[in-house]
Amino acid sequence: MHEMSLMEGVAQIIDEAAQANGFRRVRKVTLEIGQLALVDPEAMRFCFAAVMEDSLAEGAVLEIVDVPGSGWCTPCAASVPMSDIIAACPNCGGYQVQATGGLEMKLSSLEVE
Repeated sequence: MHEMSLMEGVAQIIDEAAQANGFRRVRKVTLEIGQLALVDPEAMRFCFAAVMEDSLAEGAVLEIVDVPGSGWCTPCAASVPMSDIIAACPNCGGYQVQATGGLEMKLSSLEVE
């Protein structure tokens, strides 16, 4: 499960932010996860509890913001919504769609003490 290593990366970012900014506790962690990022939000929740144990973020709330997928359809010359990384254009039915959004996973905010 690659979500465990992703959450370990989040923990490292939190530790580095704590050292740089001098906070001692994290109350809330907000992650933005794109629909096309191939990351399971429920697995991230499970990994969050395990990875944050005995850390500054132990007991913190994890908020996951779902970022919709989007792409550029070359034949239509238009931006279109995407629910899967390999999807037909909802307008023309063609598969010449390049994903342009919803691929990211980022730590967007921390509530700290």
